[in-house]
Amino acid sequence: MALLALALMASGAGVMLLIAHAGVADARAVLWWAVLSVGGLAAMAALVRLGATQRLADPSLSIPQMAWTITSGAVAYVLAGEARGIVPAVLAMILFFGTFGLSLAQMLGVGLYALVAFALAVTGTARFDGSRYGTLDAAYAAMVAIVLLGCLALNLRIQQIRARLQEQRQELSRALALNRELATRDELTGLLNRRHMLELMQLEQRRADRSGRNLVLALLDIDHFKHINDTHGHAVGDRALQAFAATVRASVRNTDVLARWGGEEFVLMLSDTRTDDAADLLERVRCAVATQALHDGGASVCFTVSIGLASYARGEALEQTLERADRALYTAKDSGRDRVVVATLHSPARSLAA
Repeated sequence: MALLALALMASGAGVMLLIAHAGVADARAVLWWAVLSVGGLAAMAALVRLGATQRLADPSLSIPQMAWTITSGAVAYVLAGEARGIVPAVLAMILFFGTFGLSLAQMLGVGLYALVAFALAVTGTARFDGSRYGTLDAAYAAMVAIVLLGCLALNLRIQQIRARLQEQRQELSRALALNRELATRDELTGLLNRRHMLELMQLEQRRADRSGRNLVLALLDIDHFKHINDTHGHAVGDRALQAFAATVRASVRNTDVLARWGGEEFVLMLSDTRTDDAADLLERVRCAVATQALHDGGASVCFTVSIGLASYARGEALEQTLERADRALYTAKDSGRDRVVVATLHSPARSLAA
């Protein structure tokens, strides 16, 4: 923007030099005006390009550049003599250029400054060339006022459009955030869903392959969940899923990741954890679940959980680890439920009896 403003000022200076060459304006005065006008904007453009203005409230120096340009335009009005009718057009270009980058309050301040500057220029013209303030000067002054009013109206409209666009962007951001949440979270329990959990497990698998650290996957299944639904209704079943999720989250570490795998089945990923430590933690989870109770009217609804866990073997597919955890889970079910079973690579699953 600073370079564009400089190019516009240089173009205006070129027009003024043509006027001086035609003998309408004093050539020496116009030359000095051109040097100062273009030089001032060039200095500001250099400061912006060098980053020397980054800590300022207006790092692009928009207002100082416009004030300098308006001042130069007012002086040009005095110097241009009979050709001064072109200056309001230049002012219009300057103000319309600034309309898109300034707030309404800033634009109002710039407009008032332009009005005062050109009022002084119009009255100063008579003293400079010995003429009297006439109808033509009044027309020029009226044109300046019209340009200012038009710029203010345009700026107000732009601010309204910006406000509406900002509101639309915020609504879009909220919608995208909600979509991301729905894409990664289970709506009922608030846990990660299966798809996102698979992505995290694949990421953790690569880390485990690189670093050699332990990775444990556990499948947790609520015992006799169909009986809860059939006896107490799906509303109580939903509450049971929510209570189970809350209990497990409260019992594991912040670094452990819990997800709803499907129905009443959940998966827990424990990173950098030895198998025995994971088994101890899941035993505490099992006890915490067994001691909780939901209330359905006057009846208490209690339930337990069966858990199968397996340690990831470096280089194997995640599906193999999950399959071993699933076999351990079914061993827990077949052994009477409400227990933790640890899967091993080359020996039968080891059960931690309740």
